[in-house]
Amino acid sequence: MAVVIHPSAIVDSNAALGENVLIEAFTIVGPMAKIGDNSVLRHHCTVDGDVELGANNEIYPYAMIGGLTHDLKYQGGVPKLKIGSNNVFREYVTAHVATNENDSTLIGSDNVFLAYSHVAHDCVVGNNLVMSSHSALGGHVEVHDHVNVGWGAGVHQFCKIGRHAMVSACSKLVQDVPPFMLADGSPAEVRSINKVGMERHGFPPESIEEVRKIFKTLYKSNLNRSQAIEKLKEAGDLEENSLVREFSDFVANSGRGLA
Repeated sequence: MAVVIHPSAIVDSNAALGENVLIEAFTIVGPMAKIGDNSVLRHHCTVDGDVELGANNEIYPYAMIGGLTHDLKYQGGVPKLKIGSNNVFREYVTAHVATNENDSTLIGSDNVFLAYSHVAHDCVVGNNLVMSSHSALGGHVEVHDHVNVGWGAGVHQFCKIGRHAMVSACSKLVQDVPPFMLADGSPAEVRSINKVGMERHGFPPESIEEVRKIFKTLYKSNLNRSQAIEKLKEAGDLEENSLVREFSDFVANSGRGLA
């Protein structure tokens, strides 16, 4: 099927459109936009700036994909937003380009961004994120794969969220959340492991139990962060225990400390 563009849409002649792209009424596509095959741009949405969309993305009404950064340090130039495939951006979602020339905000594939959620400048988002309505990622936030961000949650700039973690609804996250953990509160604290999330993704009981032991060592043992990691290393072979190694690496690279 050829590209279909509604007569009321405004699509710059320099925009690059893949095969089978559908652009509905009153949509705006800027001159630097690159829209991948089989993507659907619903009515009244906007794709503007140096934005690259992979295949099979769907953008719903009034979403703004590629808007200029909110960062007051922006000094001009053409920052980028690069997006993978099979993402859904629901109504009024905003995802901004980076701040500095040649830098990119990065969003992976198979993510779902619900209404009014926001991805700020210079974020790095992995795959299979579910970001609920009215939630927001501040600038430079790093989100790993299979994360769930609940309704109305706010994530502070430069925070990191490990894979298969969850940030509960209405939380204010100001520090990092390790993999497989569930953070809740204002400010958010790690309360438990994300057991339901792990079960839904097919983790075996022994892996869930291993994560539970890590949680108890890190959060319930009254050890400081370095002592807890040393205890985890002593409890098993770090090279063979991929979960302990993943936690150890995440903690070592935590810039804001752990929630």
